[in-house]
Amino acid sequence: MRLRVQLQCKNLHEYLRELSPEILDRLYNHPATCLAVYRELPCLAKNYVMRMLFLDQPLPQAAVALWVKLDSQKDHDECVSVLAGLRLWHSQQLQGGLQGYILNPVFKENLRIALLGGGRAWADEGSTLGPDRHARDIESLDRYAMERWEVILHFMVGSPCAAVSQDLAQLLVQAGLMKSEAGEAPYITSAGFQFLLLDTASQLWYFTLQYLKSAQDYSVEGMSESLLTFLQHLREFGLVFQRKRKSRRYYPTRLAITLAAGVTTSSSPSSSSSSSSNLTSTTGTGDAGFIVVETNYRIYAYTNSELQIALVALFSEMLYRFPNVVVAQVTRESVQQAIANGITAQQIIHFLRTRAHPVMLKQTPVLPPTITDQIRLWELERDRLQFTEGVLYNQFLSQADFEVLRDRAQGLGCLVWQDVAHRVMVVTPQGHSEVKRFWKRQKSNP
Repeated sequence: MRLRVQLQCKNLHEYLRELSPEILDRLYNHPATCLAVYRELPCLAKNYVMRMLFLDQPLPQAAVALWVKLDSQKDHDECVSVLAGLRLWHSQQLQGGLQGYILNPVFKENLRIALLGGGRAWADEGSTLGPDRHARDIESLDRYAMERWEVILHFMVGSPCAAVSQDLAQLLVQAGLMKSEAGEAPYITSAGFQFLLLDTASQLWYFTLQYLKSAQDYSVEGMSESLLTFLQHLREFGLVFQRKRKSRRYYPTRLAITLAAGVTTSSSPSSSSSSSSNLTSTTGTGDAGFIVVETNYRIYAYTNSELQIALVALFSEMLYRFPNVVVAQVTRESVQQAIANGITAQQIIHFLRTRAHPVMLKQTPVLPPTITDQIRLWELERDRLQFTEGVLYNQFLSQADFEVLRDRAQGLGCLVWQDVAHRVMVVTPQGHSEVKRFWKRQKSNP
């Protein structure tokens, strides 16, 4: 549940709500941004925006409330909250003291441009470059996009054959999807594991928004050095195709087009070999309904997807591999290693349940209770100890000195642990400097 909250708060609207009003108004100065925000609105909110798009006067709030039936008041309240939170409309007092709604004028003007045409292009469409001797067809762009995106997913699960640039690896770490220790290769985090369970469109939005949080340049006035770097990152994601780094032209792939078009899907995961036309409805996590779990802790995964096999290997030990099936064993060591890497027991169980073979779906519960209970117990077994960073104070010359410093640390709220008999205590790293200063003053003023 904890991770679900982390990932859900990363959709487009939640990201925009975190921005200051000034930045939001700057973003709404671009028709493409306004169109992207509009496409992600709930259906009822879209209806409200379209009703008011060509009105120059505010509408009474009471009149807007009449657009829905009484039994849909909850949907109306949600729309009001979303539109206000995104600064898409404002409250304005009408003559007579009544309150009304009016669309954000900047958003309204640029959404009109996006829907009706007009405005100024933010980049050269390439007409001056002439015919491309190395033009790519749609199928090859689809294939390129999926290959690039799957390299990232393979890298996240630690596939030895997958390699990405140091730049992109750092972006995965900044997004919280991977973790990097000094001198070690990055490894997947709890958020990264849940990320792999999302559909591709959701993965793209999540990663793009995380990227934007670390971007330093939002300018669209030509291709600055920062935007050229951004283009190379999009190239690695598979969102654009550029034959060479210095090529003067690039092609958006279907991943970018459907993302910009606001296409979403709730379809179940499908095979990575799915047709290109369903590119963004596939997840990198392979085919659904392929796992059989037995009460002896054996897992049979009927798949030839390298990515799916690597996912299963995150929390189990691989025993055998055949052309269309792999056999693995869930063990105490494999589960606790996964938990040490930030993957929770609930996520492991969710993964097994959502990818259960159709034969297993016929039984209730889907997974053997002995398996799910044991995975949770292994997690609890490891969580018996809690680790807290701190600074150790010991070797006090007297009990009085110990108690004076202990009382000061308690007063500051930074005392983590104490052993009165042995005159030992631990304070938080944040409180260490203040406790240290206090102790120096005490010694200088006995």
